[in-house]
Amino acid sequence: MLLLLVGIVLVHIAALVLLFVSTIVSAWAVNSASSSDLWTNCTTLSDTVKCDPADSGVWIQAVQALMILSIVFSILSLFLFFCQLFTLKKGGRFFLTGAFQILASLFVMCGAIIYTVMNRDWVHPSLNYGYSYILAWVAFPLAFISGLVYVILRKRE
Repeated sequence: MLLLLVGIVLVHIAALVLLFVSTIVSAWAVNSASSSDLWTNCTTLSDTVKCDPADSGVWIQAVQALMILSIVFSILSLFLFFCQLFTLKKGGRFFLTGAFQILASLFVMCGAIIYTVMNRDWVHPSLNYGYSYILAWVAFPLAFISGLVYVILRKRE
């Protein structure tokens, strides 16, 4: 049981780290001269970097909000897990923790889907998806799986 708890907490923390990195780092779309993330769209031309803020579209603000909400719900889920770990009765399930983590995974999925569909309006067509975008998609199943395990998990002590 202890090994399961440690494993699920490690998966939860890994998903949280991936969410932080994918939201903060400027690598959602990249090529050799440009990069784009949720906050800026930067182009390098002959040693001059030009960055435009991301306030030009409602859809990018929706992606920003969804990614931030996913981080907030994942942090709340981790906090609730530790609170429930010490206050939950024997045999109780971690429903609230699991629900918050599943919501976090759904938020990151919705944000990544919106970015996938709408990014051609925001970034240059020559840009490829960067590692932050991929990390967001990797964080989705990790958060979802940890949320499901929390819902199934019973306290045995």
